[in-house]
Amino acid sequence: MNAPPTSPFAAVAPTQVSFHRTELNVILSLYGRMVAAGEWRDYGISNLRDVAVFSVFRRTAEHPLYQIEKRPKLRAKQGMYAVIGMDGQILKRGHDLKTVLRVLERKLIRAVD
Repeated sequence: MNAPPTSPFAAVAPTQVSFHRTELNVILSLYGRMVAAGEWRDYGISNLRDVAVFSVFRRTAEHPLYQIEKRPKLRAKQGMYAVIGMDGQILKRGHDLKTVLRVLERKLIRAVD
């Protein structure tokens, strides 16, 4: 019995977590609206081993106002998306990115009024 040939393209666990294009479209749409409202001015993206983070800044040299995290390991539990405030408190967690980001859209409505 011969073993099946191993391919260099075999399914291998990714070495880092990243946002998919559709996820980035949703996040950047909100980001653009917040920039237009004058609330946000800069962002950063980190692709780490267990988590991908989209950080939002009011000014470049500050700590992030919000962090949008994607943790695939939490997919079956609380949900893989989370919005975390400046103080480290989880503002919203869930399975659907658009639903999780609504917590930030409420701030946009207040900013426009």
